[in-house]
Parts: sequence; C-alpha cells; structure tokens
Amino acid sequence: MEINFICNGRERQAVIGGDTRALDLLREDLNLTGTKEGCGKGECGACTILLDGEPVSSCLLPAAKLDGRKILTIEGLNPESGKLHPIQQAFLDTGAVQCGFCTPGMILSTKALLDKNPAPSTAEVEIALSGNICRCTGYGKIVQAVLLASERLQVKS
Repeated sequence: MEINFICNGRERQAVIGGDTRALDLLREDLNLTGTKEGCGKGECGACTILLDGEPVSSCLLPAAKLDGRKILTIEGLNPESGKLHPIQQAFLDTGAVQCGFCTPGMILSTKALLDKNPAPSTAEVEIALSGNICRCTGYGKIVQAVLLASERLQVKS
C-alpha cells in the first residue's frame, strides 16, 4: 500500500505493508531515530510523535493511518535554524535530561501542551505528561523545564 503524508514539513510517500507500525516506518525507512521504542504497548511515551498536532504513541499507530496527515518528530522541531528549540533548551537548562531516552517524547508532549495552552499550571503539565515515563530524573525537573519553556515562549511572542 502506498501512503502520502507530511513529515517534519516535507512531503513523503512510502510503500508499506498492512502491519507496518508508524514507529517502524519512521525509524527504519525514514531514519528518524529520535522516536524510540520503549514498551511497544503505548504505555511509556518514548515513541511519542505529533499527529496533526496531537501526541500519539507511534508504536500503536498503523503506518497506514499517516496517509494524508501531518506528523512531527523530534528531528523536525527546529530544522531550519540548527539551534535547539526553546523547549529543548529549557530541558537542558533545568537538568531535566539524563539518559535522554524519554526526552523526545517528553518534548513533543510539551510542545502539544504549549501549543494549546501557552501558560499551563503545574497540574496541567503533570496531566499532559502523564503518558510519558522517565526512569532517571524524577519528574520535578521535567515539570520545571516545561514551565520554563512556557515562560520563554511567551516572552518570544
């Protein structure tokens, strides 16, 4: 089956099997390895991508569902400048990154939240990130990073 979609701002097409997961298409065919497979069950958030602006677990998403849609992976967050996106910088500045395995999913979930709610409360951040598991930093620094990114993005606009 052939699918056409926009990935990180670029039109793409792919020939896939009926059982191909979006995660596998991204990692194996498009070489977008920032999207990680953690649990393979949609429970950890390591494979989070944005599908039409909404965070989804790409390990559960059939690649066929990408047809006609827009997806964003961590590689597409700030492709033109070559600089870190303010969300990425906030994660670094607060020490919210250790092993980095969960970071792409956390950052994309943060982007989806801040796109809808530029000034979330701590509770709203915790709810938005509830589908993402971190085994290293503890969540305090991650929540702090999201709130810092929120402040910085509001100043920019």
